[in-house]
Amino acid sequence: MKKINNPHTILISRTDSIGDVILTLPICSWLKEQYPQINIIFLGRKYTAPIIACFSAIDSFIDWNEVELLSEKEQIQFIQAKQIDTCIHVFPKKEIAQLMKKSNVKNRIGTSHRFFHWATCNIYIHFTRKNSPLHEAQLNFELLRPLGLTHLPNKNQIQEYLTEFKPIGALSNFLQGIIQLPNKKIILHPKSQGSAVEWPIENYITLAEELVQEGYVVCFSGTENEGLQFRDKLPQHAHIIDISGKSTLKEFITFISQCDALVACSTGPLHIAAILGIQAIGLYTDLSPMHPGRWAPIGEKALALTIGNTTNPKLEDITQISVSSVIQKIKG
Repeated sequence: MKKINNPHTILISRTDSIGDVILTLPICSWLKEQYPQINIIFLGRKYTAPIIACFSAIDSFIDWNEVELLSEKEQIQFIQAKQIDTCIHVFPKKEIAQLMKKSNVKNRIGTSHRFFHWATCNIYIHFTRKNSPLHEAQLNFELLRPLGLTHLPNKNQIQEYLTEFKPIGALSNFLQGIIQLPNKKIILHPKSQGSAVEWPIENYITLAEELVQEGYVVCFSGTENEGLQFRDKLPQHAHIIDISGKSTLKEFITFISQCDALVACSTGPLHIAAILGIQAIGLYTDLSPMHPGRWAPIGEKALALTIGNTTNPKLEDITQISVSSVIQKIKG
């Protein structure tokens, strides 16, 4: 395998969802630790930019949504102007891999399991994600072997690489008003935009009703479109508050940091809560590759809950997680 010496500008390419981006952040911290003077550029989608803005190990962000609108010539000129010497394709995307080659990026790292990488990359890493027992964040480190990585970090080490994540957004008056309430505050995030198998909304509602009986303020979060799917079903209670569609991601990150807990399936907000250090309770199936061994939130107060069906796991097992078991985890 080709070794890369003294990189000066590294581009991390990950143009998928918030949770995936968060689990890619640790490799940026490792790179800064090994090469303190390097310039790290993160290539992602516009909606994940606020995540990158909270992480000091990354020097700048490129919005792929804007770059892909440029002509091929303009794209090449744009990339060449960044003076990138190394590109790491964490999330393989053919168009980006082709662009990096056309832009004459010197070192182009990608998994050998994507056919188009054989025509676009010049450093190949031989590993597979689908059948691996390792966590997604650990698997991302495989791509750093040409840069001097000798062994994969364990989850505790990965957690340490996430400490640079700090909220930077100010709260709206609406959200600030919730934070000022004297009660403990818990966020329930019932939807996943189709990225994960979900716990039934009826369970979240039952959970909310029991939590307010215990003195909690319960906030239901989500995008505006997600809120439309559950908003009319929420009980009318002063301490059950719909915040879906009422904040930017930057504001939501800060709001999460000032709450006590968050409950969700395998979604971006769950991973945000975990790395912010609040209680993050993830609801999962044991079925591979969606199981918590691969996608559990990483944080001091984070945990993943399943029904423990490891002999014959099914997607729908998540629906069997009881409300009482979630409350038990919330109470610790």
